[in-house]
Amino acid sequence: MTRTEQLTLDGAGADALAAPRAAADAPASAWLAVASLGVGAFATVTTEFLPIGLLPNIAATLQVSEGTAGLMVTMPGVVAAIAGPALIVASGRLDRRSVLIALSALLVASNLLAALAPNFATMLVARLLLGLCVGGFWTFAPGATAYLVPPAQQARAMSYVLTGISVATVAGVPAGSLLSNLIGWRAAFGAAAVVAAIVLAFQLKLLSPMPPARATKLRDLLTPLVRGGARMGLLVTLFLVAGHFAAYTYLTPMLLQVFGQPPAIVTPLLLVYGVAGFVGTFFGGRLAARGARGIAFITAALIAATLLVSAMFGSGLVGGALVTLAWGIAFGFMPVAMTTWMLEALPDAPEAGQALLVTAFQVAIASGALFGGLAVDGVGVSGAMWLGGGLSALAAVLIGAGASPRRAAA
Repeated sequence: MTRTEQLTLDGAGADALAAPRAAADAPASAWLAVASLGVGAFATVTTEFLPIGLLPNIAATLQVSEGTAGLMVTMPGVVAAIAGPALIVASGRLDRRSVLIALSALLVASNLLAALAPNFATMLVARLLLGLCVGGFWTFAPGATAYLVPPAQQARAMSYVLTGISVATVAGVPAGSLLSNLIGWRAAFGAAAVVAAIVLAFQLKLLSPMPPARATKLRDLLTPLVRGGARMGLLVTLFLVAGHFAAYTYLTPMLLQVFGQPPAIVTPLLLVYGVAGFVGTFFGGRLAARGARGIAFITAALIAATLLVSAMFGSGLVGGALVTLAWGIAFGFMPVAMTTWMLEALPDAPEAGQALLVTAFQVAIASGALFGGLAVDGVGVSGAMWLGGGLSALAAVLIGAGASPRRAAA
């Protein structure tokens, strides 16, 4: 019996059992519904990181410093960390189709408000709305695949949804920056609003009803903290994601200073990273279907090896290309690995697991970037690489020695 077949017997969650499933392959309409969630992921991530390439122009237009304008990036992350658990409790037994559609509508509103913002206070309101979208989408969307496809195909479907992250990195954010340079930053947010509106239209057409078996109570959010496998998954996420972002935040300076590449070469290397992440996410679902622990260990070990070897021996174009390729693939594996881990660890409480996973991701991203910056200020870019590599190596050790996803008891 395969792991996915066993997962079917164990139950992919109370919600999953309540949803109708085909006996064999999911129909084309189901995969189109999955695709609408994938495009939703693309629109959400593009909107989240759009200000990074537009920040100087926005700051000048709205008459704030670039440091203050940075709140456009940090605020959604903080709000998302709180919104994930809060929305899962507040949603009660609302049909998850309605919840996802409401989040897509909110994404349209966020982008439109940002595009029309007359001042920075209005922009921050728009970004607060985005934080609700980010926290809600990543809480509900992964589990929604259980309503759309058979259990054996859920990991594959989830990888398609998460591929939207990599596509946004490769195409969405750069396209927004290009559009801003051509006709202004407001047009970039306007274009994001159009994409979000298209997502909303397709979800209205394609998503089937997704009634949860029961409402998630506040006490249910404690479940991931008292199950050995889920608790380990959250701990691994904190170390792994923090390690990744401690170094990834300074990827461009690393390529410039450690590998000695000129800016003209760094840009295509960043594209290599994004494409590799897309490939990693796409194939990560197939690996995750064989077991989350294995793909999580590969992810942590690959990131750790890439960063530590780079810190010790990194130099030259070939080395820089190999690092961006391997690191990009590992980054693509990461969301699939940890999302699948939590689904395996909490088959009876999948949404509670995803809500806390969203919080763990956002906390790890913020803390990783913070401590990475301190390392760079203290000892240079190599310090962030050592820190990121060390944290990722610790995550690999925890995976190898700790509880598996399926361990239900503390």
